[in-house]
Amino acid sequence: MTQHVQNARILMYSHDTFGLGHLQRCRTIAHSLVEDFRGLQVLIISGATIAGAFDYRARVDFVKIPSVIKLRNGEYTSLEKDIDLHETLRMRQSIIRHTAETFRPDIFIVDKEPLGLRGEIEDTLSYLKTRGTTLVLGLREVMDAPHLLEAEWARRDVMRKIGLFYDKVWVYGPPDFYDPLTGLDVPPAVRAKMKFVGFLQRSLQKNELPGHRPEGDYILVTTGGGGDGAELIHDVIDAYQQDPQLQHRALIVLGPYMPARKRNKLLKKGAKIPYIKIIEFDNRMEELIAGAKAVVAMGGYNTYCEILSFDKPALIVPRVKPREEQLIRARRAAELGLIEMLLPEEAEDSQRFADALEVLPDRPRPSQSNPHLTLEGLPHISEIVAELLDRRAGHHLSVIEA
Repeated sequence: MTQHVQNARILMYSHDTFGLGHLQRCRTIAHSLVEDFRGLQVLIISGATIAGAFDYRARVDFVKIPSVIKLRNGEYTSLEKDIDLHETLRMRQSIIRHTAETFRPDIFIVDKEPLGLRGEIEDTLSYLKTRGTTLVLGLREVMDAPHLLEAEWARRDVMRKIGLFYDKVWVYGPPDFYDPLTGLDVPPAVRAKMKFVGFLQRSLQKNELPGHRPEGDYILVTTGGGGDGAELIHDVIDAYQQDPQLQHRALIVLGPYMPARKRNKLLKKGAKIPYIKIIEFDNRMEELIAGAKAVVAMGGYNTYCEILSFDKPALIVPRVKPREEQLIRARRAAELGLIEMLLPEEAEDSQRFADALEVLPDRPRPSQSNPHLTLEGLPHISEIVAELLDRRAGHHLSVIEA
């Protein structure tokens, strides 16, 4: 049911240092909200270098802040070599604060980083709190291994500040899948703000481009943003080289963040195998996943939601460092029979990987192995937003059912 709200505004923040996950999650939520609420405007603040490569629906826009990239050792650096990190962070902080002051949101939704990158949104949170904006922290269902997350949060006093600033904490997964704060000492006041909304379902855009999907059957291989996905793609190509019996067509998407040197190496190596087609990037991954017989992926949050939404047999080879998030998610999903998992060192065994790829299209789909798992995140978020806007509107905003 579409509701009409007058001049309601939601601001979203996605720090996006590595990969596409945060921006994609914000975009999915924003698109669902403007569909459910006429008269709502959503503005996404993003540090993703390719924020502009995606389509945005009417009443959804984005503000790009200077990009920062995360190095393998977990440290950050400016994307622009001539600007030092402190300067970049100062610019980001100032743009975020200025955007919040000018846009005057009713609700501010922060993706995953409670205080932003290096604390860059803390003063904006303070400011918006004094203005009465509802502050929401959105956490993916798996954050990281508890000992790693605890150390990271303790250094910056994050848990206390979540209690201080935020009105709501949404977890983008069902309660029986995984608790992102498992193993942490969570104060009752923070626990009370937590709501497990469910996984975020993906759907195809109504105006699908004709001929956008490849013809015929194919296995889709994706590493998300691709920044650390080269090893998986090398292993897939090696499996095809190893086993001439493996003749499923594979469509490999390298991802926009794969370093050029690695990309060129893979394009050259893949060209030798007739069953493999490699493309660099596609901004409509949902359509490629919807058309695939099966999916091979590292299993970041978004790819995982897409696999479940389009109900595809999947083989996951998770990243295991510096974060353990993909590994924890893959183990839990394999336990529930939703996917099959190979550890990176198992995928390096070319014959073992080839055998797993061979039988992958005939694996049960997630809905067959676990029919109870539903993806209810977006309708649940709309229900909560309707309540929040209603409450804010009180007497001076008419919410009319359309």
